This record gives sequence, C-alpha cells and structure tokens, in this order.
Amino acid sequence: MRLLLYLRLVILTAGTLIPFFWIVVILGHRRQRNFERVFFFLCLALTCFFGSSLLALNAQLYYVIPPQGLLVFAWTCLCVSLWFIPSILIRLNVEYASLREVVGPKSFLWRVAAWAPALLLSPFLFRALRLGANGNFESPLSSLGLPFQIWLVVAMGVGSYWQWQFKRISPDAEQRSFHQVLQWDLLGFALVVSALIAGAQFRGTGLPESGISLLLMIFAIAPLGLLIGNVRKFNFLQIGRQRNLIYAVFGIFVALIYLSFVRRASQWLEPFLPPEAAAALLLFLPVVFFEPLQRLVRRLLRQTAQSEVDRAQKLMGPINEMARSGDLEKLREFSENWIGEQLQLASVQIVLDSREEPLRLTQAERGGTEYSFEIHYGSRHIGTLKVRSHGAMTSGETYVALEFVAEQLPAAFDLCRLIEEKLELERELAERERLALVGQMAASISHNLKNPLGSIKTILQVQMESPELPEGLRTETQMVLDEINRLSGKLNQLLQFSRPGVGVDKGENQCDAVRVAETVSGVFRHEAEKRGIALELKIEPLQQNVAASAEVTNDILSNLLLNALEAAPMGGNVRMSLNASNGNCVVSIEDDGAGIPVALREKILQPFFTTKARGTGLGLAIVARRVDEIGGTLEVESPIGNDAGSRFTITLPFVAKERHQ
Repeated sequence: MRLLLYLRLVILTAGTLIPFFWIVVILGHRRQRNFERVFFFLCLALTCFFGSSLLALNAQLYYVIPPQGLLVFAWTCLCVSLWFIPSILIRLNVEYASLREVVGPKSFLWRVAAWAPALLLSPFLFRALRLGANGNFESPLSSLGLPFQIWLVVAMGVGSYWQWQFKRISPDAEQRSFHQVLQWDLLGFALVVSALIAGAQFRGTGLPESGISLLLMIFAIAPLGLLIGNVRKFNFLQIGRQRNLIYAVFGIFVALIYLSFVRRASQWLEPFLPPEAAAALLLFLPVVFFEPLQRLVRRLLRQTAQSEVDRAQKLMGPINEMARSGDLEKLREFSENWIGEQLQLASVQIVLDSREEPLRLTQAERGGTEYSFEIHYGSRHIGTLKVRSHGAMTSGETYVALEFVAEQLPAAFDLCRLIEEKLELERELAERERLALVGQMAASISHNLKNPLGSIKTILQVQMESPELPEGLRTETQMVLDEINRLSGKLNQLLQFSRPGVGVDKGENQCDAVRVAETVSGVFRHEAEKRGIALELKIEPLQQNVAASAEVTNDILSNLLLNALEAAPMGGNVRMSLNASNGNCVVSIEDDGAGIPVALREKILQPFFTTKARGTGLGLAIVARRVDEIGGTLEVESPIGNDAGSRFTITLPFVAKERHQ
C-alpha cells in the first residue's frame, strides 16, 4: 500500500507538471489560432484535475483531519475540470481537423455536439459538487454518475476516430506514428473505462478504487509526455525551432521535480538522518554530475551554434541569388517573405533608408512582439529589419539568426544596387549605340535625299511660274510641292536628331531665350491662325542668357510648340510662357487638347514613338535629348484641368554671370 501511495504521488505530480509545462510553452509562443487556445484550456483542465488530486492526497498525508475548506476547494476544482475534459478533447480534435482541412462547414455541428452533453448532463455535476469534502478523490468518476462515464467513453472513442483520420492523411511516417500512438492511447482509455463501468454495473457497485485509476492517469498524461519528445520532429505549434524555449521550461520543471524529490526523500530518511542533513546531501548530489553535464551542454551548444550558422547561411543563399537580378524592390519583397517563412514569424518588413516607417500588419498578424534590427554598413545606416513574432517572445536561435541576417543584408543590397547600376549602364550604352547608329543612318539618308529633293522642288517651282501650265496640272504640281516640303521637314527632324548637341562649356553656346521665343512664336503664328487656334505668349524679360545656342533653343521651342498646335483642337488655345525662377529660365507650353493617356506617358519621349498617322516620333525625342545635353530638365503634366490638356515645362540653366558679362 505504501508503494502504491508513493506511486500515486509521483503520477499526480507528473500529471500536474506536464500539462502545466505546455501551458507555459503556449503562453510563451502563442499564436492567434483557435487550436492553440483549445489546447491551452485542455492543459489547464488536466492541471487542475491532477493538481486538485495531489492537493487532497497531501492534505490527507500531513493532517490527521484535513481542513474541510481545503477538501471542498480541491473537490470542486477536480469535478469541474474533469467535467469539461471530454468536450474540450472533441473540440481540440475538430480544430485540428479544421487546420488540416478535413472538415468544412460541418465543423460547427461538431462543436455543438462537443458541448451539448456537458450542458445536458450538468445536473450530475451539481450533484457531485454537493459531496464537498466527502468526495471520492481516488475514483471521482463514480461520483459524476453513469451518464458522464458513458459520455467520457464516447469522447475518447471520438478522439480515437479523429486520430485515425489524421494518421491516414499524415504527410510522413513520423506523424503517422505519432497519431497512431494517440489513437491507441485514447482507445485504450475508452476500453478500460468501459470495462470498469460494465463490471461495476454487473456487481451493482461503484467503479473500483484500485491501481486501475493510476493506469487511467497514465493514459491521460502519456500523450503530453510523448509530445515533449516529438515536438522537434513535428514542429508542434510551429515552435520546433524554438529549442531554447523548450529547454528553459523543461529545465525549470526538472529542477522543481528534483526539489520535490529532495523534500520527499528527506522525509523517508528521517529515521536515519535529520531532514535538514538529508536535504543538504541531496541538494549537493548533482555536483557529482557536473563534469559529464558540462560535456553534454558543451556538445549541445556546439551543435546548436553550428546548426544555426548553417541555417543562417542557407537563409542568405537565396537572398544573395535574388540580389543578382538587379531589382531592389523585388529583392526586398522576396527577402521579407523568405525570412518570415524560414524563421516562422508573423510579419517581416525591411524599411530602407528610413527609421520611422510603421510595420505593415494584417489583422491576422496583430499581437505577438515586435523586434527591430538596424541594417547598416559600417557607420552608414541603410535601413531597418522589423519583425513580429507569433507569440509573446521569440527564441534565442531566431533572434541570433535575425541579427546575422541584418548584418548580411547590406552586402546583398549593395550587390543588387551594383548589378542594377551595371544593367542600367549597359542599357544606356546600348541605347546610345542604337541612337548613334540611327543618327548615322539619318545623316546619310538626309544627305542623299536633300539634294535630289531640292532639285525637284526648284524644277516644280519654275513650272509653277510658267503661265502656260494648265490649271489642272498646276493643282497637282502644288500638291507635289507640299509633299516635298513636308518630306523636307521630316528630313530636317532627322538631321536635328542625328546632330550632336552643344555642351555648355563653350562661350558661344548661349543666347537670349526671349528673342528666340519671340522668333519661334512669330513663325508658328500663321500656322495657328490657319487652324483657328489662339496662340498666347507671355514672356518676362530676362537678365541673363541661357546656356544653350540659339539653334538648340530654337529646336526645343519649335518642336514643343508644333506638338502643342497639333494636339490642340480647332478653335482651341496654346499658351507659351517664359520667366526666370530659382536661377533658371523656365519655359512652359500648354494646350487644351485631349491630353496624354497614362499608358503612353512613359513612351512619348522615346525616339520614333508616335501616335500620329504621319508623324516621325522624333519631335519630343529631340526636345528631351537637347534639354539633357544642356543640363536642363523636362517635366510633362497631363491632364492639367477637366481631364484634358497637357503642359510641358522646360528648365534651361542660365550662363554664369561672370561669363555673361
């Protein structure tokens, strides 16, 4: 009997500590999911059940007459916790089935079926609670009545069925083995209780108060103990990588169990040694194991450090590979997703060149704890790595991995920037080579065509002056002359595009922008009147010349003004303004045409891109090229009002005052 008593103490202590261990783990690494919440309450119910039984047993050992209030409290906690265990167990299996997508809309019916019996059988619970200090702590099932006993057996059977289902859909052999053990454990519990109920009904007595109750307790705590050993394999609650959390909690509980053993052993040895002396000897006993324990810890730390270094290097491998794409934004997004996936974090955000941007979170990612890691290269701040864990804390391994990643990210981003710049230079070089080839071709074509066209034009003009030329032929000749003039204009545009611009470092490359603007507007005023377009000119006097030749400035203004006249509708308006602002000459040309579609806004400055049936696509390309050559800027705004109109604003630098003088 004494051995059975001590065995009962050990089992009740283990039954109290193991569920409490999982309570601490869940609180330390909680996730915003129903499964973890239900598992928490199952562990809480088991802790209360075993803890209440342990409290009552200790009270019976240390008191001749245990306090009535203590027994009532222990009996109440025991009955209430035991009452809810079947419902919580079914609900836990249903929630896990939902995570594995085994059940769909019917999961609501399962939840109702889990809680309905507990509500319907509640009179049996109240009847058991009235026993108070007279409750049967060794066999509480007898006090809760036959209906609850049957309900407990059914719940265990349902749980065994669900474990069988989970075993069938498990992705690997380890998980199948785990669910198979749980299946047989729950089924064994149900069979033992069923046999006890059948025997009790046959004898007409209550459930036996024998060592079988200890067997049922072992059935109850075995899955939780098994879960501790397999947590790293199955990554349960997604904490498989959080080894320091498991080790810390496990170490504390081992220490508590050992202290409890010291207290018990000192009482056992009381006939031979004073309790204080026995406790002191037992407390110093672990010193004997210090050396092997040190070797074990050293080996574990070395393995952990090596695995974490390998893990961090593997983590940076795909990031460095993505950096070779030369797309910084794509690299940032990939790094966020990859780090969050590999380190099992709720949210990851990389903020570049900013310390204050808030962490982007979805509603499902709120909660947990936020950590920030500075990304810097030497003393130069590059950005911040912001992460949020699922639970209240993150493990040391994950924290160290994040620090390592924050140290390695600058190299990846610098590599990405260098490759991006290299690709940009290659594209720019290819574009320059293409434009140079186009320029050579344009110059050759213009040279070969201008002279023949000039001769043809001269001959036709002479024929037009002849009074003997028939009227019908005169009209056709005029049409040919108009087409020759148009073709000459296109060739002039090709020559403008192919001719290299003039830099700003030569003293003769300056002009009076006001005079050039007046000349250009005078040339195009007749064209505007012919189209019924009002050409408005607003020019302010300038004190300095612009750092561009009159020919370059004329190219810029002529092409922009012609483009505006062609875009404006019949009877529309074109406005050109010129003024000095911030040390530059600012020219603005706007029209009230249809505007530029958003999809085409990035293409209009590309050479040979045009939306006109008879255009060359070189006008705006010439403007962009000339403005860039003299160090100015070109801005396009469309629409400018009532979803219509376009405005081109050119900023031309002034010549330095000393050179102007």
